[in-house]
Amino acid sequence: MDSGHVAWILTSAALVCMMIPALALFYGGMVGSRRILNMMMMCFGGASLVAVLWALFGYSLAFGNSVGGLGLIGDVTEFPGMNQLLAADEEASIPVILFAAFQLFFACVTTALVAGAAAGRMKFGAWMLFAGIWATIVYFPIAHWVFAFSSADGSTVGGWIANGIKAIDFAGGTAVHMNAGAAALALALVLGKSSGWPKVEHAKPHSRPLVLIGAGLLWVGWFGFNAGSALSAGHSASVVFLNTAVAASAGLLAWSMVERLRRGAASSMGAASGLISALVAITPACGSVSPLGAVAIGAIAGAVCSLAIELKFRLGFDDSLDVVGVHLVGGILGTLLIGLFATDAAPNGVNGLFYGGGVELLGVQALATVTVLVYSFGITWILAKILDRTIGLRIGPEDEMRGIDLAAHSELAYLTDEDPVELGSPQRG
Repeated sequence: MDSGHVAWILTSAALVCMMIPALALFYGGMVGSRRILNMMMMCFGGASLVAVLWALFGYSLAFGNSVGGLGLIGDVTEFPGMNQLLAADEEASIPVILFAAFQLFFACVTTALVAGAAAGRMKFGAWMLFAGIWATIVYFPIAHWVFAFSSADGSTVGGWIANGIKAIDFAGGTAVHMNAGAAALALALVLGKSSGWPKVEHAKPHSRPLVLIGAGLLWVGWFGFNAGSALSAGHSASVVFLNTAVAASAGLLAWSMVERLRRGAASSMGAASGLISALVAITPACGSVSPLGAVAIGAIAGAVCSLAIELKFRLGFDDSLDVVGVHLVGGILGTLLIGLFATDAAPNGVNGLFYGGGVELLGVQALATVTVLVYSFGITWILAKILDRTIGLRIGPEDEMRGIDLAAHSELAYLTDEDPVELGSPQRG
């Protein structure tokens, strides 16, 4: 084994893990002061549950030998409990169990992303049940389609997107961002609008500094997310690292410029959102474009997503934290723009339309996009409907108006003398 590769993937896995608290801060700052604890708990709780499920059977479903060789789902009986991964494979450049740990955090982050569409109005217990089932029937299968590659000798068959149509998704534009965005849209539609939407006074962002801190930490974590997906400490990771940096910067500038032109000022929330939208878009494309291509993709994502977040008002769905406008739209853009900006000089070694590659790659990327969107949205909508009809998804209107933190967790983030004693407080006499 190569100690340099192992050290880099260990570091990358830790960076992706950091994206969970970073997302909690990012989302937490965007909600009202009496919703922040619940929002952060949804991120931490959902991610923790998915991590356990990953160890029990999730890794098998995502990276086990494809059942029937169809490329649809991995064999759940292949790695139950992951005990089979304890033995070292001296021929591998990194331990398989390290790869499993790295991918574990992808599953955790993806699930946490969906929570943004349900901010402040979903029962915490219902969210936890939803998160566990959703990861099992939506994320794990799609991860198999996109991330599971067949072995060179043909002994292990991977997913149909990665090996059948050979669509390019370097680090998760389809499996992570489009998947989370489509699921967020379905969940938001089933949950319904917040009380008083669209002018929800009690849900206004309570801490823009937290949003910026969360966005900054997400940017740092994204280097592990993208460059770590090279699975080695070499040239490919270096190209991806640079592409991630310049794309994010271009997205921040593009969103801010659009805001300046449309509203007369560039906001901090816009800057943070532009940064994230560009990171989303460059995620699938980071291994297939040049730095200039990365700048173009980042700028396009920043500009388009700044307009796309207004779709919820025009179409009438309450996507509380713009998961649809940023992650769904950004993921679609990044995945499709590979078909235009890809160059064979980049690690993926393919040419898009602008580099003489024709339209075939664009067609392949479009097929992967449509399939993931339809599956994720459809299955999530059915799951949410079943849970809503059985256990109910929404909290009561009174709890929603006064803030979900006290009702769901018996705590408040910021106490005043007028607030009731917290039931869970260690100071309670």
